[in-house]
Amino acid sequence: MFEAFQIPLNAGTRHCAVLGQPVKHSASPAMQNAGMAALGLDWRYLAFEVRPEDLRAAIEGAKAMRFIGLNLTVPHKVAAMELVDALDESATKWGAINTIRFEARDPQGRWQPLQYFSGALPDEVRSQGFNTDANAIVDALRDDLEMKVAGTRILLLGAGGAGRVAALRLAAELPTEMFLVNRTAEKAEGVAEEIRQRFPQVKTSTNFPEGKVDLLVNATSVGLKRGDGLPLDEGQFPLQRAAAVYDMIYRPAETTLLKVAKAAGCRTANGTGMLLHQGARALELWTGRTAPVEVMRDALVKNVYGD
Repeated sequence: MFEAFQIPLNAGTRHCAVLGQPVKHSASPAMQNAGMAALGLDWRYLAFEVRPEDLRAAIEGAKAMRFIGLNLTVPHKVAAMELVDALDESATKWGAINTIRFEARDPQGRWQPLQYFSGALPDEVRSQGFNTDANAIVDALRDDLEMKVAGTRILLLGAGGAGRVAALRLAAELPTEMFLVNRTAEKAEGVAEEIRQRFPQVKTSTNFPEGKVDLLVNATSVGLKRGDGLPLDEGQFPLQRAAAVYDMIYRPAETTLLKVAKAAGCRTANGTGMLLHQGARALELWTGRTAPVEVMRDALVKNVYGD
């Protein structure tokens, strides 16, 4: 097992960080610092509470201080689209960013990650936004629930930033039918219409389904706070009608939804796997190297579940 920090902190240490509000619950620092140590990098990964009105200043400050990169969590993933200098195809495809890489021009004029520069950095630095969340949910469903999305019926709760990206990415796998439910019906209808336009093969509605579904996904924030109940009314959809339940929340490790779903006989998983896969891809974008996924997984599981 790698120690959290192998190289003593010094004046040459480079930095990455996650920005969010709230952010104290984040397990990303434990996971990323373990990954960086395993790669032998003199890097540290931090977490900062940043208000939405301060997001632009925070990104520009990290760029000015020559951070290697940033992760973004709630509520910044959509707003940051307008605050970076360039967008990767993954960002434009899914309409949100959760990873920023700072880059400079090499002698040939090509933009390269700051990791590739030794010694003094060029004066001109830009921020490029990526989305590593979208593919992470598909990877997590495969690993944690042994599920392929194609041909399934899915009920997805939540149509905010995280819910929209999850809905679009799952729709790209061509389930037979998707049911999108949100507290504000107009938001759910907006996402449903986007799916109809981009993936017309997928039957989409904004009502609770009749009969059973193969998968229920919670993309709401209900469950984050102690005392939170269920993110849905079981009078409208009893949980025993879902074969599997995936909660994108990872702390607490077992939300009320997962506890009730498990008691109802559903296969269940929390958002730990999604956090792992999006974080591993972010580390690869910053380093240009293969992420030590198992080291990161061990650190993440220890942080979320304890010893």
